[in-house]
Amino acid sequence: MDVLLTTGQAAAELDCAITTLRRLIRADVLPGLSRRGVRVMIPIDVVQALHQRPHAPLHRLDTREIAVLRVDAARPVVESDRTWIGYAPHLGAVHLLKSLRGWWRCDPVSIAAGGVLPVTLSGYVVAVLTGLERWERNAEGRYAFPDARLAGYVTDLATPRLAITARTNRDRELAELLLGTRLASHSGGAIAYVPTTSTD
Repeated sequence: MDVLLTTGQAAAELDCAITTLRRLIRADVLPGLSRRGVRVMIPIDVVQALHQRPHAPLHRLDTREIAVLRVDAARPVVESDRTWIGYAPHLGAVHLLKSLRGWWRCDPVSIAAGGVLPVTLSGYVVAVLTGLERWERNAEGRYAFPDARLAGYVTDLATPRLAITARTNRDRELAELLLGTRLASHSGGAIAYVPTTSTD
C-alpha cells in the first residue's frame, strides 16, 4: 500500500513552502495524486523523486550567464493572441508556447546571449525555450521574443517524462540537458539571471 502525504508533510520533506508545492499540483505535473475532500494526498515515492532531481548542469552551457523564466501554473486569460498564461502540459506544444511567450521587463541582450531560456515552475525546469536571437520592444519598455521555439517540456516531473519538440540537434540537446532538473533563481519579476559557473 502506497504511503500518502498531505501537502504540508510533502512540503516539509522537500523543505519548501506549501504554496510552492501547490503550484506543481495545479500544473498537473505530479502523478498519483488523490483527493480526500479538499485535501490533496501525494505518494511518498513522488515526493522522494522530486527531492532527488539533480540540479541543472549549467556549467555545461557555453555562456557565463543565462536568463530564467519563472512561471506559475497555467490560468485562463482573455488576450488577442492566447487564452492561457503559465505552465500546464495538457495545453500541448502549440498553446504552451503561446502561454509562455510574453512581454517582460528584461535585458534582451543577455537573454539572447544565453541562447536558451529555461522555464521554471517552483524551482524545477518544466520547459525550455530557444530561438531568442530577435526581440521587439513595446511602449511600456517590455520585450518579447517573437521567434522563440519550444524545445521541450515536462509532462511528469517525478519520472521525469519529457515531450521533446525540438527540430534541431542543438535544441534537443538543451532540452534533454535541462528538463526536469532543479534550478533555483531569485527575482522580483518573471525573468531572473543565473550564473552558469560558481563565483570564486
